[in-house]
Amino acid sequence: MERKNVWETYDARELKKLEAFCKDYREFLDQGKTERECIDTIVNTIEDAGYRELETLVKNGEKLKKGDKVYSVWMNKSIVMFQIGAKPMRDGMNILGAHIDSPRLDIKQNPLYEEGGFAYLDTHYYGGVKKYQWVTIPLAIHGVVVKKDGTTVEIHIGENDDDPVFFVSDLLIHLAQEQLEKKAAKVIEGEALDIIIGNKPLVMDKKSKNKKEDASDSHKKETEKSAGREAVKAGILNILKENYELEEEDFISAELEVVPAGRAREAGLDRSMILAYGQDDRVCAYTSMRAMLDVGETDRTLCCILVDKEEIGSVGATGMQSRFFENAAAEVMELCGEYSELNLRKCLSRCCMLSSDVSSAFDPSYAGSFDKKNVAYLGKGMVFNKFTGARGKAGSNDANAEYIAHIRHIFDKKKICFQTAELGKVDLGGGGTIAYILALYGMNVIDSGVAVLNMHAPWEATSKADVYEAYRGYKAFAEGASL
Repeated sequence: MERKNVWETYDARELKKLEAFCKDYREFLDQGKTERECIDTIVNTIEDAGYRELETLVKNGEKLKKGDKVYSVWMNKSIVMFQIGAKPMRDGMNILGAHIDSPRLDIKQNPLYEEGGFAYLDTHYYGGVKKYQWVTIPLAIHGVVVKKDGTTVEIHIGENDDDPVFFVSDLLIHLAQEQLEKKAAKVIEGEALDIIIGNKPLVMDKKSKNKKEDASDSHKKETEKSAGREAVKAGILNILKENYELEEEDFISAELEVVPAGRAREAGLDRSMILAYGQDDRVCAYTSMRAMLDVGETDRTLCCILVDKEEIGSVGATGMQSRFFENAAAEVMELCGEYSELNLRKCLSRCCMLSSDVSSAFDPSYAGSFDKKNVAYLGKGMVFNKFTGARGKAGSNDANAEYIAHIRHIFDKKKICFQTAELGKVDLGGGGTIAYILALYGMNVIDSGVAVLNMHAPWEATSKADVYEAYRGYKAFAEGASL
């Protein structure tokens, strides 16, 4: 089955919409390079569109009715949105789900040290990465430091033109004969991914080391200078104290993420692609959120779930395996006057869901890794994966044929361009999404999303046409799914 290139289906009016949408998407990627930043950006966006915080409504004892829009944030890293439909929630919801965490380097809890005249921050990589891809590129630090008194200090260094950036060093080619004989997984090992953050020692005059002098007098005197022990580390600590009022101990209660520095960019002379960090899976998160915002009143309640921790198995309090979504749905049903344990179970089992995550795009340079008949291509529309998992479909949600037929009907009616795919050749590996977790409720779920080139690399590539078509597809699903 040959799929038409999506670009061939657009007229001038639609192309203008596509470009405007993708511009907004690139701005979203720039504003949300961490889960917390994504949540802040999303909340600001949806509140402007009329969404209200669920917890506030519960506290005030307010009720919900058809057309009302509410959201709930969990630990500043996951969010669920609801738009109340005309039918009772026990009849089920239409759900769009995606994740907002991405592979990166995390700063350890005791990270700062000096070696060979450099100050370093020790890191632990997060998610599946090719470690050698993270060396010698400009890096930024994003995150929060929470002090003992509860004060939160936001860190955002490396994105502005006048910001410093950071980097992981690599061995020069002239001395790399032994290094280049190693397998790719061992060329750069995890403990070698420490970022260089300084090289300038903190210099003090010898008189001031043991006795503080009046600043107005000391600068007038010519005194002998001394760097002292671990002076580069001391210089970094001095900067942290002056600029952020932070002590070394504050790293213990910090969440700092190291990500590629730089903006999302248009790629190709024809500007047909987007090259950016974190498109897995913020491309599906953004298109899902925008679809929710642009849907009018519906018969079925709509829901959008954007979660953390997918890259490490959807574990933890902010991952899809936690109960925050189920608890939020129960609260919404209570405010709608419908809640009972049985009604909640009925609601969850009768939902229709698109579990949205990216799919591997065909790369002609590595054609041997793909089944060309069952792979996604850039520019041929959003992607459906009947199953993911590994090899013998292990760990996958295998969607029912009846459900797929229902989605085909919806998409054909709205003229949505889509393709079907698998994640590489059968015996080469595989991957997972949040689909199998939601399927535990008994609901209909299928994996869908956008094809990505360079998946999990610091810079990933997507087709603008696929991004826009995913948005159109999610909107059509939200409006039309009814099994």
